[in-house]
Amino acid sequence: MTNAELQQLTEQWSLQYFWRPFTHEIFFNRRLRTTGGRYHLGDHHIDINPLMLTEYNLTTLKGVVLHELCHYHLHLTGHGYQHRDHDFRQLLAQVGGSRFAPPTSKLAGSKHRYLYQCQQCGAQIWRRRRFNVRRFRCARCGGRIRLVKQFVAAK
Repeated sequence: MTNAELQQLTEQWSLQYFWRPFTHEIFFNRRLRTTGGRYHLGDHHIDINPLMLTEYNLTTLKGVVLHELCHYHLHLTGHGYQHRDHDFRQLLAQVGGSRFAPPTSKLAGSKHRYLYQCQQCGAQIWRRRRFNVRRFRCARCGGRIRLVKQFVAAK
């Protein structure tokens, strides 16, 4: 599916489910890893993770697009557009959009890779990214932290 086909489908779904036109851009963004889509408040465009279509199906893509359209239409009309808002949850249930995006294969490769341990209390800390052990201390006791093990990510 191309970006033009996605734009056309989104405009069609917007009129069908929200009775309002979608007048901005929507396109696939390969850099999205943990989310199914993203609505941008500044210029009102929507990014969609292409894995929602390639790893799943058109129904999953439709659920993600309807979710982002809920953000879009509620924000433009001045209602509560955030996930915690009652307006958002009510509209999402009404149109049948998906509340959460399913996990993708890109997410599976980003497991915890570094194990740190406090030298004073022995607390273990798992992290995906490295951090400077001279700069940070243990949150429980304030002791020094050391890197115990670094795991290699399987690709």
